[in-house]
Amino acid sequence: MSAHIPRSSIVATENDRAFDCQPSPTLAKTTCPYCGVGCGVDVQVEKPADGGEYRLNQVNGSSDHPANFGRLCVKGSKLLETNGLEGRLLSPKIQGQDVDWQQATQHVANKFRQIIAEHGPGAVAFYVSGQLLTEDYYVANKLMKGYIGTANIDTNSRLCMSSAVSAYKRAFGADAVPCNYEDLELADLIVFIGSNAAWTHPVLFQRIERAKKLNPAMKIVTIDPRQTGTGEIADLHLAIKSGTDTALFNGLLHYLKQHNKLDQNYIDANTEGFDAALDCAKQWTLEKVAQVCDIPLIDVAKFYTLFADSDKAVSAYTMGVNQSSSGTDKANSIINCHLASGKLGREGCGPFSLTGQPNAMGGREVGGLANMLAAHMDIDNPQHQQIVQSYWQSPAIPKTIGLKAVDMFDEVHKGNIKAIWIMATNPMVSMPNRGKIASALQKCEFVVVSDCVAKNDTLAMADVVLPATGWSEKNGTVTNSERRISRQRGILSAPGLAKHDWQIICDVAKAMGFEQGFNYLNPSEIFREHAGLTAYKNHGLRALDLSALKHISEKEYDRLKPVQWPINANNRSGTQRLFTDGQFYTASKKAQFIALQPKAPEVATSADFPFVLNSGRIRDQWHTMTRTGKTAELTGHIDRAFVHMHPLDAKQNGICDGDFLEITSAISQKHAQTEQHKKVIMPVKLQPQQRTGELFAPIHWSGTNSSSSAIAALYSDASDAVSGQPELKHSAVNVKLCNYPLHGQLFTRKKLDHRLLNQVAEYWSEIAIDQGYLVYFASDNAEMVSELQVNLPLCTEWFSSRQKTELGDKRNIFALRDGGLDLALFWDSNAPQMDVNWINSLLQQTALLDEQKSALLRATPDPAFAQGRLICSCFKVGENTIVEAIKQGCNSVDKLGDELKCGTNCGSCKTELKQLVKSHTYEGNITILDAELKPLQTGT
Repeated sequence: MSAHIPRSSIVATENDRAFDCQPSPTLAKTTCPYCGVGCGVDVQVEKPADGGEYRLNQVNGSSDHPANFGRLCVKGSKLLETNGLEGRLLSPKIQGQDVDWQQATQHVANKFRQIIAEHGPGAVAFYVSGQLLTEDYYVANKLMKGYIGTANIDTNSRLCMSSAVSAYKRAFGADAVPCNYEDLELADLIVFIGSNAAWTHPVLFQRIERAKKLNPAMKIVTIDPRQTGTGEIADLHLAIKSGTDTALFNGLLHYLKQHNKLDQNYIDANTEGFDAALDCAKQWTLEKVAQVCDIPLIDVAKFYTLFADSDKAVSAYTMGVNQSSSGTDKANSIINCHLASGKLGREGCGPFSLTGQPNAMGGREVGGLANMLAAHMDIDNPQHQQIVQSYWQSPAIPKTIGLKAVDMFDEVHKGNIKAIWIMATNPMVSMPNRGKIASALQKCEFVVVSDCVAKNDTLAMADVVLPATGWSEKNGTVTNSERRISRQRGILSAPGLAKHDWQIICDVAKAMGFEQGFNYLNPSEIFREHAGLTAYKNHGLRALDLSALKHISEKEYDRLKPVQWPINANNRSGTQRLFTDGQFYTASKKAQFIALQPKAPEVATSADFPFVLNSGRIRDQWHTMTRTGKTAELTGHIDRAFVHMHPLDAKQNGICDGDFLEITSAISQKHAQTEQHKKVIMPVKLQPQQRTGELFAPIHWSGTNSSSSAIAALYSDASDAVSGQPELKHSAVNVKLCNYPLHGQLFTRKKLDHRLLNQVAEYWSEIAIDQGYLVYFASDNAEMVSELQVNLPLCTEWFSSRQKTELGDKRNIFALRDGGLDLALFWDSNAPQMDVNWINSLLQQTALLDEQKSALLRATPDPAFAQGRLICSCFKVGENTIVEAIKQGCNSVDKLGDELKCGTNCGSCKTELKQLVKSHTYEGNITILDAELKPLQTGT
């Protein structure tokens, strides 16, 4: 599908090649760049005999890495398939024109200096990312806070983890996760709150699944408005009403008191504020909780009894808790229950925030948030200001908190921030209120974007783009959800003119005149400085302490093994769990209960907007698909965005499965007449796993792969008052049926210009397939074929068949180029579903046989390709093949694995395999509308 692009001829230094300091020159040990699990990855490296470029031949999970012990999810196992240079940004550009680094660096430096001189340091901002390495983050934060002199640096981690951070700081006095992954295997009870770990943290989920097999007495509860794949191993599911988490856990706190399940000794010795918290919770009886959360009373009682009676319990929570206008309170309501029952600071216990990004934790460690200084110190603490400025010997240090993400883009929109540098993130897709973000960036005087990809929705708004290195090239550290620092090692040299982010930032800093603070030669120097700052004047007062690493040599850094902080004189090999001695980092050394009153989501439903829209990830994709969307290995499982709706809601609104819906909210309607506005239109998938009145849509699609599937436009700026985290799990929306007469699939060998797709179809969504691209479309454009013929002149032979039906024309069309298939189009009044494997086989051929041409005109695939929907991405096993095997007696996941290999590699498809076994083994089962989930159930 793509031509080979040579990497830079500049050979990587000894320090950049991880395998030079490993036992074998053919093995590199690094870390996965996806979620916060932080899996170790072994990369097989080959150096050709002719001395050419290094090649990466194979990836496997690192068997000795404590996060994954050899496991990888499907995304991690396909790292090499997404690591090519297609779509990479390979040179700096100013206003779309290639320039050299000297021009680009000086231009950025001059413009920032000019704006600061004219308007002050508060007129500039950095918006950075949990995709950066800790060393990148460190120098970005140092430049903005210590040298430019403003705290206007924030990160996309604000969107996923900041409420968890705020809750930990309120309760413990530090942003310090108390647990580790082993605790998930040692617990008597695991409670998943707002987490579909089976899809978002699949390696952790597999560890839990195995632990439950080894210990059948382990209980698992899932708390989520929708039933997800994680519920496959649950003993109880609570489908609570969106936004009612605090009420549920206030009720649990009250229940612990009423049933004498408090650990009063722990409360008295190690905590403060219990009476006030209990006073707020005492109104939350079982009956009131059941009513407010809209779940059966018996299920509330079962959950409370399980928690109260379990000696060891872990509460694992993610975006379903954090992405709320009261996310900090929700997290503290969970922590309150752990403090009250003494389930903290020991094996198998604790409130565990599972991080969404590979280095959200590392970014927090070095002060990547606008309300933090480096090394977990506080901006509004004069002593901390002095410590950081003294250590850096910097000309400035901010005295006030900077602009958090939502506020930052507000100020860009108002014109108060006149220059913004966006690093390794795509806020046009990930930030709420897309219309405002687009308008802000369009109006902003100077927008710089550094990234490793050549095209995304945010890059399209940039004045300057700077090419950064990506995974397998970047060299530094990341910190995962359990405080474990791991090395992400540079294996390949930088392609084209790409540079490491820390180098780009340092070059700009020096061009701005800040020579002294940014003369690093390699990332080990940055890490050593970072470690030294965590130790500087610490004296045991701050949880983050890397003092044992402050003198780390370059060689030791290259060989650094995964290790959990604190790492100091008392814990040179790291620290598994925190707060084991009952001592915390508050002024009193005691943990703080927080008195909480539940708050409703800020945006309420109404007659105009009667549905709640929830959002989240899908199994095989990551963030905005700029990496995972590059390979058919990951696009086949769910190949376009759907909005999920309960069948009862669909029936009441005259909606059928597969219909197209336009989704609107108050905020999207506000921007409807602006130039930047794009409608949100998706096909609907009916799923009884949804609560009635609530919808779900995935977050991954954007303007680079779809006409109208970017859902950020539907979310307002509503955010948590403490953390600043936006409410990205709850919007009030309405839906309107779109009656497109033509639905279809367009297969092409080459990627089509999106301007052409916008011309021929009102709705389209594009994915990569093995031999080309697949575009789903819906339209009322009867002239589509004529317009394609005009715009694709190299397709010299066109063939068409037409069948008249009561509902309209059914057409099958294909075009040849030099005798080979170049395009195939199938349209109908109902969406056709051609087998992708069949089309791939035809695209692969240099010429088509007459019977193959005839099959295309009849839209009749060879029976050998009738696999159905892809279930197992690793071994490309489809639903129909699996169902047939079940009918032949493979009535368990293990038997299916033995027969078809599905589920035997990454394991990400196991939850769906279980559902297929259930739905095709027992008579009288409820029909499964989508095998990835099961019908909504509560109770055991």
